[in-house]
Amino acid sequence: MSAEPEPAIRRLCVYCGSSNGVGPDYVDAARRLGTTLAERGIGLVYGGAHVGLMGTVADAVMAAGGDVVGVITSQLTGLEIGHQGIGDLRIVDTMHERKFLMADLADAFVALPGGLGTLEELFEVLTWNQLSIHHKGVGLLDVDGFFGPLLAMLDHAVDAGFIRPQHRAMLRVSDDPGTLLDDLAAWTAPSVEKWVDGRRR
Repeated sequence: MSAEPEPAIRRLCVYCGSSNGVGPDYVDAARRLGTTLAERGIGLVYGGAHVGLMGTVADAVMAAGGDVVGVITSQLTGLEIGHQGIGDLRIVDTMHERKFLMADLADAFVALPGGLGTLEELFEVLTWNQLSIHHKGVGLLDVDGFFGPLLAMLDHAVDAGFIRPQHRAMLRVSDDPGTLLDDLAAWTAPSVEKWVDGRRR
């Protein structure tokens, strides 16, 4: 009897809000993503907190029998938001260390709705793809069109000549966790330089 093949994505890094947002849909989406990860044997890497959507996705993974790695700074742990229920909570000194370790542990990235921190983390790993620092898929789980204005802004940047269409297409989008994970598992990095019209942007 042959062994089951390992998933193309062994660990997924999830960026999301430390609050729940308004209405139940954001929490429901975080819970569905966490459950789907566990069902597929994909571990979760996330920011290590027990609050907001961060706590929801981690709890959902664990409730379904999946593995969770949390990465949090000592400052945030001191504010008592670290998730003490996960078995692998890694405490680092700075936010830079936190983001680097999360990215290093993961094979792909998904952003759920969130605020400034979520957007900053999303664009950092997307830029790393553009610069060939890594070649890991990046996606958005779009809940009720939350990311619509952001996607429109990216399309505008393409039209204005600041982003290549191939780099815009690196950001994968779906409102369904399973569909998004399938897309990220099949994704390959584009072979195109960063520069637009031969000039740096």
